[in-house]
Parts: sequence; C-alpha cells; structure tokens
Amino acid sequence: MRGRRWLALAALAVVALVSAGVAISDSGPKNNKTFDFTVGLWGDLPYSDVQAQTGVPNLIADMNNSDISFSIHDGDLKAGSGTPGSVTPTTCADALYTQALGYFNSLREPAFFTTGDNDWTDCDRPSNGSFNELERLQHERQVFFSTNRSLGQHTMQTEVQTAQLCVGTTNTVAGSTTGPYFPTGCVENRRWTFHKVTFVTLNVQGTCNNICSSGGGAPDPGGDPTEYNARNAADIQWLHESFAEAEARGSAGIMIVWQADPGFDQTDGTRGPLRDPKTLVETDGQPDGYHDILSALRDETIAFKRPVVLVHGDSHYFRVDKPFLNSLGQRLENFTRVETFGDNQANGTNDVNWVKALIDPKSRDVFAFQPQIVPANRVAVPAP
Repeated sequence: MRGRRWLALAALAVVALVSAGVAISDSGPKNNKTFDFTVGLWGDLPYSDVQAQTGVPNLIADMNNSDISFSIHDGDLKAGSGTPGSVTPTTCADALYTQALGYFNSLREPAFFTTGDNDWTDCDRPSNGSFNELERLQHERQVFFSTNRSLGQHTMQTEVQTAQLCVGTTNTVAGSTTGPYFPTGCVENRRWTFHKVTFVTLNVQGTCNNICSSGGGAPDPGGDPTEYNARNAADIQWLHESFAEAEARGSAGIMIVWQADPGFDQTDGTRGPLRDPKTLVETDGQPDGYHDILSALRDETIAFKRPVVLVHGDSHYFRVDKPFLNSLGQRLENFTRVETFGDNQANGTNDVNWVKALIDPKSRDVFAFQPQIVPANRVAVPAP
C-alpha cells in the first residue's frame, strides 16, 4: 500500500512540474546497465608466504571462474621490505618476478600489470637486497613488457610507449648507485581499447613517485630526480595521447591504472599525501611527485566530459569514491576513484580479494564496481 501511495505522489509531482512549465527531459543515454563485459582489478599482493602460497592462488582461481574479459594488477608484487626467513620471494631478487609472471600467466584471460614502488623504487633497501632500483625496473621491463601483448594464457595486443623518453641503466651491481643513465622506452605504459572503452596503464609510484627516499639509506638518500623527471614527463605525454585517442575513437569512457595513492584532499593523511583539492599542491611538507600528473588528469577529465576512472593501490584500503575537485572546489561528477584491496599481513588472507568492474559502454555511467570477497580467503566470517 505504501509503495502505491509513493508512486501516486511521484506522478502528481511530475504533473505539477509540467503544469508549472518545468521541462522534464528523458533524452540522453539511459542508466539501465546490462554490462557488456567485466574486468578484474587487484594489486598490492602478495606480501607474505600465506598470501603467496594460498591467498593469491585462491584469488586467481576465483577470477578464472568469474568470466572476466581481462584483469589488471595495479602494482606491488611484495611488501616494502623483505621478510627474513620467508619461503616465498620477498626481496627484489629475480625469483620475485618469476613468481609474479607465474601468477599472471595462470590467469586464463589477458592479464595486465603496472609496476609498484615495492618492486623497484624500494629495492635499494638492505632488507630487499640492496639492489640498484633502476636496474630492477629495467629487469621488470624485460620480464613483463618485452612484447606489445599482455600476459595471461590468452593475450591481447596493446599500444606501447616505445619512444625513448624514460631512462634505464646497464649497472647490475647490487648496492651501487643508480647509473649510468641511458634513454629507453617507457614500455610499461600501455593502452588498449575494448568494446568502446579505453584502458591506460601508467608508471606512477608510491614513495613520492621516486623523488624522496625509499628508506634505502646511502644508495638512495633522496630518490632519483633524473629518473623521475624523465618518467613524469613521459607519463603526462602518454596521458594526453590516451585521452586524444579515446576522443578520436569515440570511447564511452576511459580507465587509467597506476600504483600510487596521490592524495586528493585534506581528509586522510594516514593513507595518502595531504593536498589542497583546488590547487592540487601537497600541503604536508613532503616532496610532491604527483602535482603535475594530477593537474594534467584534471584538465583532461574536464575536457573529456564522459566517465573517467582512476584505479590505484598503494594505501591498501578498498574504496570507490569521487574525491576530485576543480579549481573552484566543485566535484568532478564524471570522475571516479577506485582503490583495490591490498595486504594486511596480520590478517593472513583476509584482504586478498579483488574488485570486479562491470562495464556497459551504452550506459550513462559506463562503469560500476563490485568487491569480490574470495570465498576460500574468508577469515573473520568463513564462507558458509
């Protein structure tokens, strides 16, 4: 009875608005989602033996059983520091990347990956093996990004930023300083369009995007400005080119995936940098490795007008929100931030879960998101 009364009142309200001369339009795309395809999003895993041996295999099995079109890992193949006595790889030795490659290639559908600070910028820490961080990034480029195709049992072709805008090093001696530098392609930066939606990966890192110390001591007293400046400019160029391509293709939306939580405002300094949401200037006194790319992203989001999603990891807190403001303090309605689940070692497999993006290019919002709690990884309330 209550439902009928509500409908009757709603109908009367519409009649009243029309009578008052208020135009009510139902033009434009509807928001009835049937979901053309789905994508699996995950990252910041594994961080411990139990996650590597049990949690991640359970997660991969769950994704393989979920009819996703492809998956994207948003970086960090390990914890920030190695774990003494671990059975699985937790330093930046080659075995770490071999383990990760095995995970990605056990995914039935195409698997994409963007690097994380724990798997290269932090590798100079003694607990990680005192590696040359830039050499480790070069190693990742060779292991994961040596072709223009994705990882996974079924692969997908991508566009690659092959222009030699980033820097690499030939120095492979552990414990040495970064260098010498030589120009190289930023081949980890990828782009592909699937069912009228454009997807982009960018190498944007935690730990101030590699302009502040990763805690490595003498080998890395203050980050690597030379590496950062080259990569940051390349990232911004790839971002601009990707929006231009999405526009040219008539894409219904664009999803950008990187590792770092850049911080968007003043609300939560425990998870990301504090930032003036209008100027995008960092306000917590730390080096700011994100202002320029956030400014570029904001300009492109406003100009694009259609749905834009940024997926990141880094601060290990699942959320879907709209934190981006313009210079007047108005919320960017077409922008959504998605942070994937991430490690909580104290809880074992409790946070080893993933996010399903449900995508319908014909829908007004294009994107919707569902947290996927892996039944075999439930700890607090075991699966029935």
